[in-house]
Amino acid sequence: MKFRPMRFDLYLGRAVFGTVLLTWAVLVGLDVVMAFSGEFKDVGKGNYTLGHAAAWVLYTVPRRAYTFFPTAAVIGSLMGLGQMAATSELTALRALGLSRKRLSVSVAIALSLLTAVMVLSGETLGPWGQSRADAIRASAKYGSNATESKYFGVWAREGDTFLNAMGGDEQLLPGGGTRLVLRDVRMYQIGEDGRIASFTRAGTAEHDASGWKLTDITRDTFGERSVSRETKPVEPWNSQLDASALASGLSKPRNLTAADLRTSIEYRKRNGLDARDYEDIYWSRWFYPLNVLALCLAAVPFAFGSLRSGGMGKRLFLGILFALGFWLLQLFFGRMAGALKFDYRIAYALPPIVMLVTSGLLFRRKSG
Repeated sequence: MKFRPMRFDLYLGRAVFGTVLLTWAVLVGLDVVMAFSGEFKDVGKGNYTLGHAAAWVLYTVPRRAYTFFPTAAVIGSLMGLGQMAATSELTALRALGLSRKRLSVSVAIALSLLTAVMVLSGETLGPWGQSRADAIRASAKYGSNATESKYFGVWAREGDTFLNAMGGDEQLLPGGGTRLVLRDVRMYQIGEDGRIASFTRAGTAEHDASGWKLTDITRDTFGERSVSRETKPVEPWNSQLDASALASGLSKPRNLTAADLRTSIEYRKRNGLDARDYEDIYWSRWFYPLNVLALCLAAVPFAFGSLRSGGMGKRLFLGILFALGFWLLQLFFGRMAGALKFDYRIAYALPPIVMLVTSGLLFRRKSG
């Protein structure tokens, strides 16, 4: 089997490219429309308008494209190859002496190019666009008192006090409701003369139904010619700062780059915090290219048999079936890894292995 690029590689690649891109556009377009319609309920909150909703959706398009690419790849590949099988073009290529494996390599090469673009987008445009979208929505809904910075965490202002938190998350409480926990908090109080009147550093700032609470507090108060320091293990914080605004400014794990995820994992492990949510997303990024190719290669054998007869509906059905089956398989192993606390690398390696084994068995059945 020769792997040197030839003219039929370009022909197959062009056919697969066209159907994958068309399927991709349809899936992302439907998701964008549904996301935009879902924002209607928030229009009118604060200064949030339809223009802000449209901007929010547009900035999230790169992330949505990244998410839907595996599904578009398998559906588009089956539709493109199925069309070639129906017109006997695959039969003609095989009559020239090309094996099914060699044709599958051509498909894999074409999809690898698109996958590489998506991996690059998932590490650059996707997180950047999502960050911009969240900033637009938070600013419009809650005013300009909460913003998010990649390097300096969350900033907020209430009167003459500026708050900076390096990280945090929103937690579900057993009895219902949520609790916002900000970590490594710094608070700067500005005096009437424009100077810093006091600087407070707290290990955490927590907000629940009872209000705000600071823990592990060190406060420096600056006088005209003196500085005094006090420490407290815990104290209530009488603040009207909107916890929802701060929560919206916190980057969720799926919106971070792989480098930022790795940094977050190391930080949480150093401080004895649970990092499994970040590990889940981190390893899913690394296995993303393998998942796409394994999913598509497992579906390719159908183009040489069952898709020869049957219309577009059959190809679409098989494509959706493969995509849904793979998603359920990946979800199952991911949930098992979270519940049984075994390595996420194993959980994300098993679904593509299952798909590749399935592809190998199908190729042996339809050998030639």
